[in-house]
Amino acid sequence: MFDNKLTLENGIEVPQLALGTWLISDSDVSAAVKTAISLGYRHIDTAQAYENERGVGEGVRESGIAREEIFVTSKVAAEHKDYKTASAGIDETLRRTGLDYLDMMIIHSPQPWKYVNQSDDRFVEGNREAWRALENAYKAGKLRAIGVSNFLEGDIDSLWETAEIKPMVNQVLCHISNSPLELIDHCTGKGIVMEAYSPVAHGEALKNAAIAEFAEKYNVSIAQLCIRYDIQLGMIVLPKTANPEHMKENAEVDFVISEEDMQSLKNIKHIENYGEHSFFPVFGGKF
Repeated sequence: MFDNKLTLENGIEVPQLALGTWLISDSDVSAAVKTAISLGYRHIDTAQAYENERGVGEGVRESGIAREEIFVTSKVAAEHKDYKTASAGIDETLRRTGLDYLDMMIIHSPQPWKYVNQSDDRFVEGNREAWRALENAYKAGKLRAIGVSNFLEGDIDSLWETAEIKPMVNQVLCHISNSPLELIDHCTGKGIVMEAYSPVAHGEALKNAAIAEFAEKYNVSIAQLCIRYDIQLGMIVLPKTANPEHMKENAEVDFVISEEDMQSLKNIKHIENYGEHSFFPVFGGKF
């Protein structure tokens, strides 16, 4: 079980490998969380938009592992762009999960979902208000760390100008054939730890012959290669699965990709079509 941790700007340690729970239903996610924790996972990622926070909290509470040993992340809904709504949402997440605190909460997107790729408005003031809600929840001890997701360089910089507490993470789409390297450099230069969602490109990497050749070279699965790639970029990685065998396989990533092969993987032809999951990658494509 890969159990490395990264340290945030405020000194909090975060397990580098997490279980993503997007598209796992509230009725199924509790069992998935408990299985992952039994296999050694200590970081679980959810969101208000996933509508499964209740089940995630139940899985954590019933896992048999001490609460302080499990890192739980959720996300402020992308539509919450004022202080009152964002603040109420944070409290509702705590109520739904049944947890006394969250280890981290992040703004899910700089734009409400219906405006993604449809508007030049980056909701600067709305993000600052949502951020203020996170800051106050952090000061109140409800959250141990705070950050953002899907924020581009300009979004980061405009929030940075007024933030009393600086963002500690930025969770973005990042996988072989679509790696926002300039954004990663921009954020890490500010002390922001990067997180990678959809490390297997919503499954499209599994169909890619060029990626498969590298996986065969290292005698690992394509998923393992993709996860290890993001790990070596220095990112927290969030593969999503409810399958126990896949959970186990995803955590067996102690091999090392050579620097030469990392450079080749960074330059693999961009995956253009993500099928049914086109929405997030279109957004990610801006990176």
